Amino acid sequence: MGFGGSSCESKGCGKRLYNRRENGQAHSIWQQLFNNRKCITALCWSPDGKVIALGIEDGSILLHDVENGRLLKSIKSHDAAVVCMNWEEDVLATMPNDDDHILTYEDRTVRFFPPAPRIPRMPGLVSGDTDLMDDLEDAIHDLSGAPCQRFNILCSGDKNGFICFSIFGIFPVGKINIQQLHLCTKFSRKETTYQLLNASINKVSLSKNLCQLVVLSFGELVEFGKSSCCADLSVGLHCLLLDTSIFQSRKNELHQVAQQASSIEDLIEVVRTSISVMSKQWSDAMNLFHEKFGSLSALIVDHGLDSSPQDEFLSLLFGARTSPALHQFLVSSLGEAGLKRVSRAVDNAGKELRVVLNEHLQPAVEIAGFRIGELRGLSRWRARFQSMGLEEKLIDNVTEKAGMLLIQIERFSRVLAIVLYQFQNFFNWVLKCIKILLSEPTDQVQPANSELVVLFIKFLLDNDPIKELFEVNHRIDVDMETKQQVEQLVVLGGFTDMKFLERTLACEFNQLEQCLKEAFLMPFTTISAKILCRDLLPVYSISTSPVSQLPPPTSISYYKLQDEVNCAFQSCMPLHSLVDYICFKVPDESFGLTNCIGIIRGFTSNSRFINKEAASPAAVLLRIPDEYECVDLSLYKDNQIILLLNEAFSNSESPGKSWMVMIQTGDLCFCLFQIWGTTFTSCMT
Repeated sequence: MGFGGSSCESKGCGKRLYNRRENGQAHSIWQQLFNNRKCITALCWSPDGKVIALGIEDGSILLHDVENGRLLKSIKSHDAAVVCMNWEEDVLATMPNDDDHILTYEDRTVRFFPPAPRIPRMPGLVSGDTDLMDDLEDAIHDLSGAPCQRFNILCSGDKNGFICFSIFGIFPVGKINIQQLHLCTKFSRKETTYQLLNASINKVSLSKNLCQLVVLSFGELVEFGKSSCCADLSVGLHCLLLDTSIFQSRKNELHQVAQQASSIEDLIEVVRTSISVMSKQWSDAMNLFHEKFGSLSALIVDHGLDSSPQDEFLSLLFGARTSPALHQFLVSSLGEAGLKRVSRAVDNAGKELRVVLNEHLQPAVEIAGFRIGELRGLSRWRARFQSMGLEEKLIDNVTEKAGMLLIQIERFSRVLAIVLYQFQNFFNWVLKCIKILLSEPTDQVQPANSELVVLFIKFLLDNDPIKELFEVNHRIDVDMETKQQVEQLVVLGGFTDMKFLERTLACEFNQLEQCLKEAFLMPFTTISAKILCRDLLPVYSISTSPVSQLPPPTSISYYKLQDEVNCAFQSCMPLHSLVDYICFKVPDESFGLTNCIGIIRGFTSNSRFINKEAASPAAVLLRIPDEYECVDLSLYKDNQIILLLNEAFSNSESPGKSWMVMIQTGDLCFCLFQIWGTTFTSCMT
């Protein structure tokens, strides 16, 4: 149970889904979830309620459109099961006194280019195929490109203690391991550095100003560099306060970089799929060509001839007597019908390659090149972007690789046109030969260029220059004159890498992709290093870690201060402040407490990191009657706590009843508690 998507609920999405199910029709998003073969371990709503994020057992995060249930994007952020997620947008952007609105970024790409090309459909798919690209077609949304899109962050935690941050849910911008964090806090009034061993994430919650992240984690708290647990703390649930103020202080810069980078990554996926589709289409046509014309070699051997297919075709071209093997091949094995079938296959493949090239591949690279140029301009603004890891040299390298890829596409287009014309000319000549051997009229056959037939027989009958351009490891021979021209262009500002003409289209794309990974890794690494632990609160101790068990329910939420909250508590809070509530069920084995719910208020706002003169957090402990068992809990809106209770004594014959209980936080008597040298539960008892 959770109301983490309260913004979605306030916009009516939850009600709309519920109403449709009342009418007997399941909403398509739920059908997608039920039909998903992967185990879903966590989910959360986007701030606008239009997207639902699913955490998967294998560490992937899937983003689905709520309206139609289709997959928008799949991101592999974790190496272990994703156990919790939280998606927050910048609440300060909605406040009228915010001065940052003057830096709102407009994506200029739409001014100069048409809409970005879609991923081409893989050949061979028919209606009803459940292929990934079939789901993606007409469903990929630019999650970051809407003019009214506010800056937002998706946080996700896994069972191995890693927390990932993604801007707009699609652009990874940071990753930390809480087991490697230095946890500085005071126990027994002494400043000590600790670390969590064997930690797993239980809950994450990003503040609505994006400046703090509260993390609930199970683990062993030890002094840094030691392997033994602290005597009083042992294994248990710990609450960490992480400083994520980099997201607020650099939100405009991160917005711009994420908007361009995520769009570039989508375009790179279009390029990758386009190359794969073209390679398969051409490979299928060439397989048919070699299957039909390859039988000539076997016929030559069967007839005991000491020649090659090239020799046989050249002899026929120059007017020599047709050998029995070639005659049998042209008249019987291949025939006019077989030749037309091969010709159609090659011609159709050529048309499909041109379509993919002109409508997908080339536009994608051109738009990506423009967006990379935009990033290049941003990287030169060192005062604002160097501190977040946007390196000018790396972006310059990416810019050059994008230009080289455009040249490779131009070369591919020329080679494709030449090869297709050569094939058509060769097929016309073979068709004329077949008709002559069959004593049929040839006036309807288009004339063939004999010189081009010679070139085809020598260089294309057994070689495939189109296929070579799809190979990563193939090296293209470049004549000396062209090399000298490239060297001269360097002086005029040309590419510094003068060997790019020796690389293939696929190789150039791989190099561009690698350069992009290096360039985008710098902001990722830089932002990750700026996320630090600022405070620590041990919540309760247990005898064994519940990593392999179902963890007790927990909930974290931020709400605006209410009038009934203590005035002294408000006095230490800045304008537009939010107070945090941390709710959790206390395990029965912890300090002898049974059937209790703990609520902590103001952990972040009263942290020494936020306010050195602040009072201690406030807390309350709720005792649930023994007849009931709390199975889940959550904060709802600004002043209510929801408990899901089951009858404690039930059996298979009488499964018992369940209740949903709502408690007003204003009716609870919170009291301040001291956290030095103790846990929350021991303090409250």
